[in-house]
Amino acid sequence: MSMFSLTPSTDEQIKTFKGEKMDPDVTSGHLHHLTPDQQAAFNVFKDILVKAHLYSPDKPHPTHDEPTLLRFLRARRFDPQKAMKQFADAEAWRKKHNVDALYATFPVDEFESARRFYPRWTGRRDKNGLPVYVYRIASLTGPQQKELFSTPPERRYQRIVALYEAMTRFVLRLCTHLPHRTQPTPVTSVTTIIDLEHVSLPTLWSLRTHLQEASALATANYPETLSTIAVVNSPAFFPTVWSWIKPWFDEGTRRKVHVLGKDPGPTLRTLIDPKDLPKPYGGELDWKFEDEPALDDEAKAVIGEMPRGPVVFVDGEVRRPEPTESVDIAPGNS
Repeated sequence: MSMFSLTPSTDEQIKTFKGEKMDPDVTSGHLHHLTPDQQAAFNVFKDILVKAHLYSPDKPHPTHDEPTLLRFLRARRFDPQKAMKQFADAEAWRKKHNVDALYATFPVDEFESARRFYPRWTGRRDKNGLPVYVYRIASLTGPQQKELFSTPPERRYQRIVALYEAMTRFVLRLCTHLPHRTQPTPVTSVTTIIDLEHVSLPTLWSLRTHLQEASALATANYPETLSTIAVVNSPAFFPTVWSWIKPWFDEGTRRKVHVLGKDPGPTLRTLIDPKDLPKPYGGELDWKFEDEPALDDEAKAVIGEMPRGPVVFVDGEVRRPEPTESVDIAPGNS
């Protein structure tokens, strides 16, 4: 995950936000908010993909939805050729790792257990309708860390893939379906709180491979799925950690991260309603990292309770994934 915010003058320094309003731009470059130049680039991008047999827009089941295509285009600053290269690489990666079948057949109990080692959805959304995730790094210490690294690297990698599939195919689709401030623009990214309380420098060093692996996978194959990233309870050695991981992320990702220190509540509440913000971070929601998602009333009205294991959200309902199903069809487009 990305973790740090930079001052305007240099990317070697870290900026701490104190009581400032968090108001991310969640519409520029998105569907229904494209400039004429961006729309033209989007049209060229789709034409290139069609000619390369990487995308078919045929209704009623296009191979990929437009919000997904736009994520790749935004990641490459609306350069169609560069976006096509990343998209083609991601499609090749999906075939190499048989991602559709992996997700469809992933064991339910293992899937639920794997959530403990990665950012978790709280079941709530920010004021723009983006799902709020939390990653409490201290929860990966001791026995948890031993368990994590006792898993073969290949299987750890597959778990990361399964959880990203759940985010893009279930959580983001569900949040798009639910009422949100930017409707009808789809929800294509998440807001993340990274909690560094009680984390030592040796612990972060020991987890660096684990964190880098997830970051590299996401940057290459699930671009532009991170919106605001708030780092809370950051320790004094924070600049040292930044020097390690700075090369992992591009400038666009680094600019999304804000360091909020030991009292993040006042700032986080400008982005997340108190009822949807966990108590440890200055809100009213009775939720901690080890808990299952605490769905809000609107989500409960649609899906009842949080489903277990790999699922997708299609046409307003929860379904079990099929190995041959396209992973990118948006709600209402399938």
